[in-house]
Amino acid sequence: MPKSETIRVGLIQQQCVTEPGANVARSIEEIRAAAADGAQVICLQEVFNLQYPCQTEDHEKFALAEPIPGPTTEVMSRIAAELGVVLVVPLFERRARGLYHNSAVVLDADGRYAGLYRKMHIPDDPLYYEKFYFTPGDLGFQAFPTKYGKVGVCICWDQWFPEAARLTAMRGADFLFYPTAIGWIPGEKEQYGADQYSAWQTTMRAHAIANGVFVAAPNRVGREGEIEFWGGSFCADPSGRVLAQAAHDAPAVLVVDCDLERINTVRTHWPFFRDRRVDAFEPLQCRWCDDDALSAQGRTGNS
Repeated sequence: MPKSETIRVGLIQQQCVTEPGANVARSIEEIRAAAADGAQVICLQEVFNLQYPCQTEDHEKFALAEPIPGPTTEVMSRIAAELGVVLVVPLFERRARGLYHNSAVVLDADGRYAGLYRKMHIPDDPLYYEKFYFTPGDLGFQAFPTKYGKVGVCICWDQWFPEAARLTAMRGADFLFYPTAIGWIPGEKEQYGADQYSAWQTTMRAHAIANGVFVAAPNRVGREGEIEFWGGSFCADPSGRVLAQAAHDAPAVLVVDCDLERINTVRTHWPFFRDRRVDAFEPLQCRWCDDDALSAQGRTGNS
């Protein structure tokens, strides 16, 4: 039998307050708690140090962004090195004057930068006016080598796109983290709430199955403005089995054992990578497979 290679993953589900410094301090407490419970790779929620800033279009909120590297990443780098853990730190990035991203830094267990991901898919929905704030990412889908395996990161809205998960897995990710800020908007929870959460979790479990990777999604919790964030952070194994799930109504620190040998076991029993028809996927580069779009790019539906 292959030797088990178990990595303990930590997910921080936090209720944010208006003061960024307080959110950072609380997150550090929770990182320490996760590390004390043996977590080796720990992921925070989307824009973890802020209340979700995109419920309104407000130019003053650009002042909440910071450069990468910057004050928060420097603090978190020291914490990663002190505790010997890998950290996934999602931030509102100020890249240049007038240029901002929804980003996540991966810090290795010695505190060094392992990589940076910038959210590729940017939503524009009621109370989620992200296109006002964030430029789409330009670094592509990546997986970053760390002391405890290759860490892939996508962010929130990215989780609905199977292509994002597939390309991240194809970069060799052992873990695919989805730091998230998602919840119920007014008037929807009673009628649609259970179905919305189920759809959210199901699509990510499907990514775990289709790609044979561990998928983990830390979400924020509690009410901010008009949104009731639904928590429910979870981790699924490469067969889509939910290993742990947090409550919908309280902060939580999840620590989950992930045996990396499960990746090989699942992929050799469900050989989706072996059977992919890569020669037939070129039309994915079209917005829609109508004849006009295909012919304009010199393609056919049978290419």
